[in-house]
Amino acid sequence: MKKVTLLIAFFICLTSACSANGSAPGEKKGNASADDNKGNKTTIQQMDTINNSGTLVDIKTSLGDIRVLLYDGTPKHRDNFIKLVNEGFYEGTLFHRVINKFMIQAGDPDSKGASAGKALGSGGPGYQIDAEIIYPTYYHKRGALAAARQGDQVNPQRKSSGSQFYIVTGDVVPAAQLSQLEAHVANKQMQTIFNGLVQARMAEIQRMQAAGDQAGLQALQNELVALTEAEYAKNPVAITEEMRNAYTTVGGTPHLDNDYTVFGEVVSGMDVVAKIENVKTGAMDRPVEDVKIISMTIVK
Repeated sequence: MKKVTLLIAFFICLTSACSANGSAPGEKKGNASADDNKGNKTTIQQMDTINNSGTLVDIKTSLGDIRVLLYDGTPKHRDNFIKLVNEGFYEGTLFHRVINKFMIQAGDPDSKGASAGKALGSGGPGYQIDAEIIYPTYYHKRGALAAARQGDQVNPQRKSSGSQFYIVTGDVVPAAQLSQLEAHVANKQMQTIFNGLVQARMAEIQRMQAAGDQAGLQALQNELVALTEAEYAKNPVAITEEMRNAYTTVGGTPHLDNDYTVFGEVVSGMDVVAKIENVKTGAMDRPVEDVKIISMTIVK
């Protein structure tokens, strides 16, 4: 990451109290289209699932059944999902937001019995879940199960919605675009580190600014850039070969990686996910004809 980028962020932080900005899962960013490669999808999903222990959940929808695996590696999200399933929380809720070649989203309790045209997506159980972003182990491949959340500007800790989730559909990503995304993710990670360091020194920065101490601000900027680079070097962001293989053959939404908690994956029923993904939608990406979750059941 070039130092000039951090310098720009530094002065933005001075004037805005260093508020982080983020995008919600519903904001689709450009993924290049490619052939479906259906022959590879099952193979890769089965291979990945073998390496992930967890709890199986059957989701019965009005368009068919989906089975998901909740990862043991994200216990807060796993246990919360199990709790809500056992309470019958999801029964009657809708897939209220569907974006083709991106994701299908559900889990808003306000969607139960919602009238046509009602804006949905703000409901929940009244609490959030601490982020469990385990990247690059868990990532946004096709079929990934992840937690929706508010954007960074109002949710800098990236806490998850207590109930809303999305299943990734995405698209196949060309190798060249994936390399660009890798640089983008690394840039975001360094920016997050830098913003945190600025926030911690904000009182000092404001004193220097009030005194017109430009030399002091420049020296502090150089210090924070060096600290950022040193901290980032401890755990640099990189797309693994497994991820590269998945994104370039199966597809997904890699621009969401390291921003949202991925806590499971679809192990069967991607054909049903595809049906939901392709329904006709209206305002705010809500399906014109309701797609309902009839029930959820813990398998094991």
